[in-house]
Amino acid sequence: MEEITAGNAEHGDEAAVYVISIAAELSGLHPQTLRQYDRLGLVSPGRASGRGRRYSLRDIATLRNVQRLVGEGINHAGIKRIIELESAVANMALEMARLRIEVDALLESNPPKSLARRKSAPMIIYKAEE
Repeated sequence: MEEITAGNAEHGDEAAVYVISIAAELSGLHPQTLRQYDRLGLVSPGRASGRGRRYSLRDIATLRNVQRLVGEGINHAGIKRIIELESAVANMALEMARLRIEVDALLESNPPKSLARRKSAPMIIYKAEE
């Protein structure tokens, strides 16, 4: 098996360490399918110095997801759009979490002063005469 193991545990899911034959085996796809998905922009593996593709665990998970979506009848353009939208949602969730942490820190260091509460005016409902 051709697997690069140096740094595999250190870099986690993002480490592009698997050559195409291993990635194909792990994803359950043919190597030519992986090349096609790369050309279509559905997955973008890293490149070794000799321009050989190197796949990460995240890439392999994406390949499995693409295959599942193909099995559900979604075309490649639709799959690409789904991947883009899922990525955008994930990025927004991260940004929102960062902002929430920042807001919480600001609120902790500068607690809001209590606002004078306005008395609500009584609501009058007129009943139409019949």
